[in-house]
Amino acid sequence: MDVFRRLKAYYWPFRRIAVLAVVSGILMTAVGLVRPLLLQWIIDRVLIAGHYHELSWLALSVILVSLVRGGFQFARSYLGHVFGSNSVYLLRNRLYQKLQSLSFSYYDRAKTGDLMSRLAGDVEIFRQFLAFGFLHLVDFFLLFSLTLALMLYLDWQLTLTVLAMMPLLAFLALRFHFKVRPAFTALRESLSEMSTTVQENITGVRTVKSFAREPQQIALFGARVRAYLERHMAATSIWSRYFPTMELMGNIGVLLLLWVGGRRVMSGALSIGELTAFFSYIWYLVVPLQQLGYHINNLTQSVASGQRILEILDTPRGIRDAPDAVDPGRIEGHVRFENVSLTYDDGTVALRDITLDVPAGSVVGILGPTGAGKTSLVSLIPRFYDATEGRVLVDGRDVRWLKLEALRRQVAVVFQETFLFSTSIRENIAFGRREASMEEIVAAARMAQAHEFIEELPDGYDTLVGERGLGLSGGQKQRIAIARAILADPRIVILDDATASVDMETEHAIQQALKQLMKGRTTFIIAHRISSVKDADQIIVLDEGRIVERGTHEELLALGGHYKRIYDVQFRDLESVRREAGARAGQSGGAAGQDGAGRRGGTGTAAKSALDPREVAEP
Repeated sequence: MDVFRRLKAYYWPFRRIAVLAVVSGILMTAVGLVRPLLLQWIIDRVLIAGHYHELSWLALSVILVSLVRGGFQFARSYLGHVFGSNSVYLLRNRLYQKLQSLSFSYYDRAKTGDLMSRLAGDVEIFRQFLAFGFLHLVDFFLLFSLTLALMLYLDWQLTLTVLAMMPLLAFLALRFHFKVRPAFTALRESLSEMSTTVQENITGVRTVKSFAREPQQIALFGARVRAYLERHMAATSIWSRYFPTMELMGNIGVLLLLWVGGRRVMSGALSIGELTAFFSYIWYLVVPLQQLGYHINNLTQSVASGQRILEILDTPRGIRDAPDAVDPGRIEGHVRFENVSLTYDDGTVALRDITLDVPAGSVVGILGPTGAGKTSLVSLIPRFYDATEGRVLVDGRDVRWLKLEALRRQVAVVFQETFLFSTSIRENIAFGRREASMEEIVAAARMAQAHEFIEELPDGYDTLVGERGLGLSGGQKQRIAIARAILADPRIVILDDATASVDMETEHAIQQALKQLMKGRTTFIIAHRISSVKDADQIIVLDEGRIVERGTHEELLALGGHYKRIYDVQFRDLESVRREAGARAGQSGGAAGQDGAGRRGGTGTAAKSALDPREVAEP
């Protein structure tokens, strides 16, 4: 019952509806128990005693009892579903709110398919129990108690004979409960694994097809389905053994009743009508006991689902507002890292003793190999993660003491992996500012060099984007994401390798547009191309979570360290092409009898004709 106690906040507000449903169930049961008594009177008074004039009103009474019982049954069922649906409405919303509030570290470990299974499947199972499983259990105990009282009223000796079977039936029901509960818990886990496999394969279908891995993925899914089938069959096996056993015990009880009851009728201690009524009441006991396994199964599944729901609800938020957090207001954008280190939950050390001062309005370029800690560093500013040592300051205030929502509204991030929602392009751009006008949306798209291709789409800005942006090229998605960041009008801009998915010409156009966005704003540019960061006010090079170099483009080249090696790797081929082009131009000029000055002029012209004009210029 601990699961229901901890989830009480979601169904307790609707307890009045539940009470009305229970009262309707009580009245339904009470009215239904009148029918065997009416049957007894029909047999004893009409058929045996010969009071035939009473048959009409007794028959009408049976019909009336059925109608009244049906009305109460409708009320119980309807109110039960109202109770369950309203309770789960609160629960599902709270689950979604909790998922929205959890930190990035939680989603580093969580599986989308598993979360979908909990939010949809487990919540629905819990709803079904609240809607009718709970009421059926109440009906069982109520029906059992009232029936037993009436049976004692009719013949206490015969009732004791029937009760002799009850401990064995109760033992079988409890044994079933303790066996079926772990079986259904394992079944729910297996369903989550299967859902996760489906979600990952649908999301990565292009990757699967590009590597021709369909057979392997089909085999993997088949293994998940096989595991689910085996667990389902294990639960079914327990279920299948229970019901025939309960059926057999019930029939043995009926035979015992007929033998003992028949002898009492022959001795005159019991009338035929009373035996018939007693025989009807025995089914009021046996059938609920037989169905007790179903109700226990329903309860067991709801408990297993409730535990999985509570795992989400009980997950610590991790990143949250401090009790006395303040609204920073409109920030200037001065960012400072003081002896910052970051270790993830799995023990991975991402940053080590980082100290960095970034004045408001300046541009910082961040380079380094994969896994050096570039994204981890900038993720500390909007508090996607919190530093494990040191502190991050914005305008001289520790970000942990600023209101989270107010801080993040002034930090725009364009991630390396662009995500677009399955809605129109206009709504995707305006995601951070729903109140933005169409003119502002278009202006942001123009700055991001996205307006032209959007206008060429069938419905322009109202074109619906496919799931996760499918249907658009990588560069198009990236430019929409940049437009979204521009429209948010942030004070701090983080470009996490934002131009990685665009060609050189588009990158150049976007960089020109971003220069307008960067004016007066603090900007962090994570990039692998030196051309993306060479104009930054300062450039830092990270390696294994440490800053190994810092300075301007010219200063870092002069150092001859990591930055110079990256530069040489990226522009070695360019220099080779320059030399080859110059050599060809010189040979051509010599054959034409040109003078030295002419050869020098020809060399420059030939080289530029062989290269992209921007690439010939010194990076």
